[in-house]
Amino acid sequence: MRFIRYQQGEDQPRFGWILEDRIGLIDGTPFGEYRRMEANIPLERIRLLAPVTPSKIICVGRNYVEHAREHNSEVPDVPLLFFKPPSAVIGPNEPILLPPQSQQVEQEAELAVVMGKTGRWISPETALEYVLGYTIGIDVTARDLQRRDGQWTRGKGFDTFCPLGPWIETELDAADVLITCRVNDALRQMASTREMVFTVPQLIAFASSVMTLVAGDVILTGTPAGVGPLQSGDMIEVSIDGIGTLRNPVRSELRRMG
Repeated sequence: MRFIRYQQGEDQPRFGWILEDRIGLIDGTPFGEYRRMEANIPLERIRLLAPVTPSKIICVGRNYVEHAREHNSEVPDVPLLFFKPPSAVIGPNEPILLPPQSQQVEQEAELAVVMGKTGRWISPETALEYVLGYTIGIDVTARDLQRRDGQWTRGKGFDTFCPLGPWIETELDAADVLITCRVNDALRQMASTREMVFTVPQLIAFASSVMTLVAGDVILTGTPAGVGPLQSGDMIEVSIDGIGTLRNPVRSELRRMG
């Protein structure tokens, strides 16, 4: 099943499900009890939102060997975790804003895991039982600030730096799916999730040994090689087999002094 969050006109955001080019309302929430209503609303009548509003976004650095190499970095012995704030989340077709503080913003296409249940000390063998499904994420990074600061909060944490979408796919075997990223139709990234250093179950087990994972939390599982600079006017398209395509334009942010 594909779960969405959507807005119709000025109504409040709602959860729904999608079947081909029509959507139906979810009475309840995908993270608890719910009832599916008939899929009778044309897709063009609604606006897709980020499919989840996570309490935290756990990211994984250098989880593809070739990506580590392109930055002359060592592959970590254990998963390298960092956070993005929930305020970084945007949905499909929303613009990524280039902050004036950075001169080198880059895209990182990633498989995103959406947790469906709360857990701590989850074993790798049971980890997938805690997963609701998968969506597409873009770990937008101000690379110059990341290098300058020596830690990653500022370079990874700007508003709009975590596009998610277009929906949550619940019926996906994420062990071997192809991730591709195009910027202005030019291919930048292409790799299979089988190339990840640490698998999805390993990442869930490791993260949950540190912190409680709650329903709706998102784990960005790392990016393949091929990250590159973004300019105002660009269009990013990230596709993952079995999920779909997430598209986001790129714009310069206008400073508004209060």
